[in-house]
Amino acid sequence: MTGQHDQTGESDTWIPDDEWEAIVANVPLVSVDLVIRHEGGVILGLRENEPARGEWFVPGGTVFKNETLTDAVHRVADEELGVDVTIESRLGTFEHFYDTSEVDGIGSKHYLATAFEVTLDDDTLQVDAQHSELKVFEPPYEDLHPYVERYLQALD
Repeated sequence: MTGQHDQTGESDTWIPDDEWEAIVANVPLVSVDLVIRHEGGVILGLRENEPARGEWFVPGGTVFKNETLTDAVHRVADEELGVDVTIESRLGTFEHFYDTSEVDGIGSKHYLATAFEVTLDDDTLQVDAQHSELKVFEPPYEDLHPYVERYLQALD
């Protein structure tokens, strides 16, 4: 099964593929993105999946039903980096429109992503399956994905 997780209270469940396809085809996805300040820059991951495959991007993920945004930040940090984070600030909510999707037959994806500036509670990072590597980018930031650039501008 390749559907996405949904949290419905006490336990995680999988959204069946056909339902996930209907969701991606018809509604924006609510997500959180982590702008991780570290060693004078920000940590980005080289994405292995759509959307933004092959781009350096901030870690992030879909918010589960009945999950607060701050709980989602901590879950995403644990799942994608293997560490917890401290939330420093909320940068705002951003719209992301992609002309690709991981779902066959659906050629676009729309996110409402709330970005959080965070710092690591532990420097021992683990790369997940969504990223082939993690790297610290330092200013001046150049040639990054436009959505990442918007986040970095919001830090100033």
